[in-house]
Amino acid sequence: MTNQAMARDLLAALCFLQGLATLVIDLNRTHATHPQWLGHARFHLVWQAMAFALLAVLEVILILAGGPLRDQRFYLAAVLASIPMLGFFAALTGRSVYKGTLSDPNGIPPMTITIPGSDRRIDLNLVAECGGVLALAVIILLYRH
Repeated sequence: MTNQAMARDLLAALCFLQGLATLVIDLNRTHATHPQWLGHARFHLVWQAMAFALLAVLEVILILAGGPLRDQRFYLAAVLASIPMLGFFAALTGRSVYKGTLSDPNGIPPMTITIPGSDRRIDLNLVAECGGVLALAVIILLYRH
């Protein structure tokens, strides 16, 4: 298997997992059916989750379909896969403007890491998005070499 074939398979897997994870994480009692969330906020969340899932389907098709422009389709899928991650970091950066928080008391709690002398809380969304950016960068480097 060539590096490019491996990178295509890995990118398809990353895109598939990105779309699936959005549905699994967001369409449950901690988010879309959270009883304390406003109905309009739930609507926007489901809309976003569906859009990300459909985007992931398009990305997988671009990567795995045969035919011409294989390199261009790979890079287009990589750019499309980066959009939800970039959106996360934009929301993270601007959360003071809209009074947003990374987690909810009734949702998935941050992970606690004990470092000698102190406990550190790390949001799992941040861990997942940083991991996604790193994985995408490695996949693109693999494709290029």
